[in-house]
Amino acid sequence: MCSSVTPLQKCHHSADLFLNGMREKKTMDASYLGQLIHRRQLEIEEKLIEEETARRVEELVAKRVEEELEKRKDEIEREVLRRVEEAKRIMERQLLEELERQRQAELAAQKAREEEEKCKREELEKILEENNRKIADAQARLAEEQLRIVEEQRKIHEERMKLEQDRQRQQKEEQKMILGKGKSRPKLSFSLKATE
Repeated sequence: MCSSVTPLQKCHHSADLFLNGMREKKTMDASYLGQLIHRRQLEIEEKLIEEETARRVEELVAKRVEEELEKRKDEIEREVLRRVEEAKRIMERQLLEELERQRQAELAAQKAREEEEKCKREELEKILEENNRKIADAQARLAEEQLRIVEEQRKIHEERMKLEQDRQRQQKEEQKMILGKGKSRPKLSFSLKATE
């Protein structure tokens, strides 16, 4: 008697295969999920380790820097003081240079003013000299004119004196003639005219 597989049996067999496949898949999914979780946990742990390491390194560096600064405190203070003194010297030198530039500029300005005043003074002296020369020339011409006027007045006076002397002499002559002195009196002749 040969056995035969009924459709129902085939259906059950197919369902068993499907269920077995699903079980295997779930097992595989659970294994994969476990691997993912494990990997994630490793990543988190690595990150925490890195952060902790970085924090400890930072603290160590800060501590080492603080220790180094403490050890080099005096040296740093000396360096700061040296730089401050150097900056002060530079500022003083710059200030002195600026003051010297201002002094030189003031000297140059004063020299320019003195030169300008000298030129003005020389110009005024030339003007005064020219005015004095003109005044001297005018005074010389005036003196010459006064001499000429005095000379003319002298001549006029001499002429007047001469005329006065001539008049007096003429008057004396006329008086002598009138008085008959020196027999110079002319004879007088009188004649009567007949009236018609």
